Amino acid sequence: MTTQTMSDWNLDPTHSEAQFKVKHLVISTVTGSFNKFESHLSKENENWENTNVTFSVDVNSIDTNNVDRDGHLKSADFFDVANHPNMTFNSTEFKMTGENIYNVTGNLTIKGVTKEVTLIATFGGEMVDPYGNHKAGFEVTGEISRESFGLTWNAVTEAGGVVVGDNVKLTFNVQYVLNK
Repeated sequence: MTTQTMSDWNLDPTHSEAQFKVKHLVISTVTGSFNKFESHLSKENENWENTNVTFSVDVNSIDTNNVDRDGHLKSADFFDVANHPNMTFNSTEFKMTGENIYNVTGNLTIKGVTKEVTLIATFGGEMVDPYGNHKAGFEVTGEISRESFGLTWNAVTEAGGVVVGDNVKLTFNVQYVLNK
C-alpha cells in the first residue's frame, strides 16, 4: 500500500539552470540560457508520481553570450518580451516510466501560444544539505518546435539554408528544497 504524503517544494535558483540549444546555419549549435526563473512542486507520492509542477521563465533574462543576439531574441521578431515577458509550464501529468524516469506532460506557453508538451525528467535523488535543508534534483529534457509557438523569424542564406533551426532542445537541471 502506497502512503500518501503531500509536500511542497520550491526551486533552489542558485543550484539550477535552464538552457536551450538551437541550430545556426544548420552547421553549428548555439546554446542559450535563462538566468531568472522559478518553479514549484507539489508532491503527492513517495515516488514523485502525480507531482504537480509549475515553471515560469523571465524571458528578458535570456543569455546567449551575445548582447546583439539577445536583443534580437527579445524583440517582436522572436519572444516579444514587451508583450510576453514570461514563458510558463503547468503540468497535467507526472508519470513514472522507468527507474527514476518520469514523463512530465503539461501546457507550455510561449509568446501567448499554449501547446501540450511532454518532457523527460530524470530524478537524481534526495539529500539533506549541511544546513538541514531537504533537497531533490532532476534533469529535465525535451525538444520543441519554436515555429509552433509563433517564433517564426528566419532568414535564408545565399546557398538556400536557413539561419535558425526550428527544433529547440531544452535542458533544465533543477534542484528543489522542501518547504518546512
